[in-house]
Amino acid sequence: MVREASVSASGRTQTTNPRQRDYYWLRSFVAGGVAGCCAKTSIAPLDRVKILLQAQNPHYKHLGVLAALRTVPRKEGFFSLYKGNGAMMVRIFPYGAIQFTAFENYKKLLSQQLGISEHIHRLMAGSMAGITAVICTYPLDVVRVRLAFQVKGEHRYTGIFNAFQTIYKKEGGVSGFYRGLVPTIMGMAPYAGVLGRPSSDNPEVLVLKTHVSLLCGGMAGAIAQTISYPLDVARRRMQLGTVLPDSEHCLTLTRTLKYVYSKYGVKKGLYRGLSLNYIRCVPSQAVAFTTYEFMKQVLHLN
Repeated sequence: MVREASVSASGRTQTTNPRQRDYYWLRSFVAGGVAGCCAKTSIAPLDRVKILLQAQNPHYKHLGVLAALRTVPRKEGFFSLYKGNGAMMVRIFPYGAIQFTAFENYKKLLSQQLGISEHIHRLMAGSMAGITAVICTYPLDVVRVRLAFQVKGEHRYTGIFNAFQTIYKKEGGVSGFYRGLVPTIMGMAPYAGVLGRPSSDNPEVLVLKTHVSLLCGGMAGAIAQTISYPLDVARRRMQLGTVLPDSEHCLTLTRTLKYVYSKYGVKKGLYRGLSLNYIRCVPSQAVAFTTYEFMKQVLHLN
């Protein structure tokens, strides 16, 4: 077995076992996955309310953000705020593994095979890796949205597995799991490529590039989210498919955007629930960072 050698400050030669490096990556990946799960769980109530508002759920479409946050637990119980969060938890680890693996392979391909400069190939590899991970785990996102949109007493799906079965049987097989994929990719590719690179240990939090300050990154993120928010609204409505009574108007991206604008307008339609995007950023990032630092201590990653 070949080992890499390095010389320490005292002059002694130290060896690094490739297996130890693999275990380090695995521990790092687990730490990031746990941090991602905690971060997403901490903002799950905000995410569920956002989905209900974006798709104009008939039980809550007359409410604002704060009113909806108060009404949902009162009508459906506190844990109803976490509907769909289980599917998100299942998605985090495979998403992170696919993203990291794809990033390394795309980076190697772009730098070695195409001879593209480092900055450009890292940007492109980041976008391509994010898109690859989204495509591979997209069915779980669709299931999560379907479960989150359900209201107490009107459940169409009993759980994750039942949702998969029902969608596959009644909505055209595999294609039923990829409704809204186009606006998803359109909304994420520039944002992921410009602001950061895929993290090997936290699939839910982008790692800012060294030349991007935290303030600039936050401002750029807010601007990017605002610009692309109508795509997010269209994506949610398309993902819900036959669950919506007006699903025939939400078959394509263009038709969905036109329909939402003509019926609900800009503020109450295309930008419904936007404030939740801003509110969720700070607690999500804080929980992810704190949990990851704690897991680094537990798993001896320092």
